[in-house]
Amino acid sequence: MKRYVFIRILSLIPLWLGISVLAFMLSNLAPGDPALVIAQRLSDAPPSEAQVAAIRHEFGLDAPLPVRYTRWLAAAARGDLGRSFRTREPVFSEIAAHFPATLLIAFAALFIALMIALPLGVLSAVRRGKWLDQAARVGALLGASLPSYWLAYLLILVFALALGWLPVAGREGEGAFVLPALTLGLGTAATLARLTRSNMLEVLGEDFIRTARAKGLSERAIIWRHALKGALIPVLTATTIAFGHLLGGAVIVENIFAWPGIGKLLVDSIYDRDYPMIQGFVLFMGAVFTVLSLMTDLSYLWIDPRIRYAKRMRSSQ
Repeated sequence: MKRYVFIRILSLIPLWLGISVLAFMLSNLAPGDPALVIAQRLSDAPPSEAQVAAIRHEFGLDAPLPVRYTRWLAAAARGDLGRSFRTREPVFSEIAAHFPATLLIAFAALFIALMIALPLGVLSAVRRGKWLDQAARVGALLGASLPSYWLAYLLILVFALALGWLPVAGREGEGAFVLPALTLGLGTAATLARLTRSNMLEVLGEDFIRTARAKGLSERAIIWRHALKGALIPVLTATTIAFGHLLGGAVIVENIFAWPGIGKLLVDSIYDRDYPMIQGFVLFMGAVFTVLSLMTDLSYLWIDPRIRYAKRMRSSQ
């Protein structure tokens, strides 16, 4: 078990290095000169070549690309993601200040998604072909097909403007996180509900389910204690991936609702050619995804006893 965890952690290092290369190259190959953008922001008059060169030297933009990457990677390994071109504050501090807001709506969205998807997927599988199953499948298809920005504006029109129950945008006010969380959670619920249904149908046809019925166990116990646990591994994987997407992919939703999370911070940084912030965001979210992937792999050992048994057999050989 310990050996398996150690190997999985080591396997994440090449992945993290690949993410760092991608983050650095994509941001630096984007068109535009960040030194010129900074100089134009600092002065109303057109900046001179000397001013632009001084800013380029201050932020190390005059060094060759491999040298800049090596310096940045060495600093990132120590937890230093550089300084923002826009605010001149440490990138990690900026991300840390905005991340709790994104984490709030991501957890709320995931909670909404699971509260809808798991019961709906299980009931749809148990009542296969009935009206509930048909309605759930149509609803899941619609939920997975609707663009998040369209759903966001629809929720604003209904709950904020027509009913006046919730604030339109911003983080101030009671229940301000509800509309962003609903926008993200409903689409995720549709995907997870379809996956839960398909896996439940597969597990309900397994031999151990027939054995449980032959032993006289109640249908409720068979479904919720045995079948659902056997169907959870693919759902858990999809849930982990979905949570990562909720954290890193809430860019559109956060901008629509003016939610002060890392998605809005990224968009503002892209507009200002803030390379350190873009690089730091990609590297940070890559690290989050790798940690979530590791946690998912380790959780398999707890959910499915067959995986624990297979690991012990391999280690004993």
